Amino acid sequence: MNRIFLFIIAVLVFMGLSNTASAEQQMATQAKPAAPFDLQGHRGARGVLPENTIAAFLYALELGVTTLEMDAVINAQGHVVVSHEPWMSASICSHPNGDAVSKEEEMGLKIYAMSDADVAGYDCGNRGNARFPEQQKTASAKPLLSEVFAAVAEAEAHSQRQPVQYNIEIKSQPDGDKIFHPTVDEYAKILINTIKDHGVVERTAIQSFDPRALNATHTIDSSITTVLLVQNRDSFQKNLDGLTFLPNIYSPYFKLVNAELISDAQIKNIQVIPWTVNQEEDMRKMIGLGVSGFITDFPKRGLGIVAELEKKQ
Repeated sequence: MNRIFLFIIAVLVFMGLSNTASAEQQMATQAKPAAPFDLQGHRGARGVLPENTIAAFLYALELGVTTLEMDAVINAQGHVVVSHEPWMSASICSHPNGDAVSKEEEMGLKIYAMSDADVAGYDCGNRGNARFPEQQKTASAKPLLSEVFAAVAEAEAHSQRQPVQYNIEIKSQPDGDKIFHPTVDEYAKILINTIKDHGVVERTAIQSFDPRALNATHTIDSSITTVLLVQNRDSFQKNLDGLTFLPNIYSPYFKLVNAELISDAQIKNIQVIPWTVNQEEDMRKMIGLGVSGFITDFPKRGLGIVAELEKKQ
């Protein structure tokens, strides 16, 4: 009888300890903070200020974006210039004499053949952008990436916010090698060295539509966060097959995002951060599907939607 009694007591104690452990594990799981939603300001805040300019980046920083999204090209001095095209765009740029760049001449105005001073002579903000009528017309030169890092660091030193993240695109294409940009290996090397020189490696992701560029980035430094940009309708796996490794983030055009993609990415522990989500309805839809963040031309609008949905939870 005593043995039976002791056995029962032992079982009850074990069950109590197990329940306590389960409760503690559950509490630990509940207490673990979720990763913050990654709201990225596209080219800074293209909807309201000239794209890829220091003014746009500082505006987005002040709003409270998680990440500053931007584009990087290489000039003749081997410096990184923040620009969406590797030339002076006819849509937004003017010559040093004030004449608008024409469509016929734009691709001949290669940044890869220009010095720092040459690039700084062109204005790419005073004409505005016909696609974004709300954008302020402000005289703006394409900055060096080093200038962007310096301006952001200065602004952060006088703020209480968490350090901002960077998402920087390599704009390479196979037919552009040694014409509009260096080979992808050299391109990636120059960009990574600039990022390291400014001590922001841990805060920076490198993105590209060109798998070669991401493979080169991963070879140079596998610790750098990588982002595969996608605009085709190929399968998730087919797009991944172009890489020699798994990227940290899969970034498709937002209309390509569905529940299946989110599920497939989660299985591989890859975040999905689509581009470019500008309408409130689309922002709500993307958040509802479970994306880890999104890129938008209107970061103030995006932050408002994120805050609105968080209040409802």
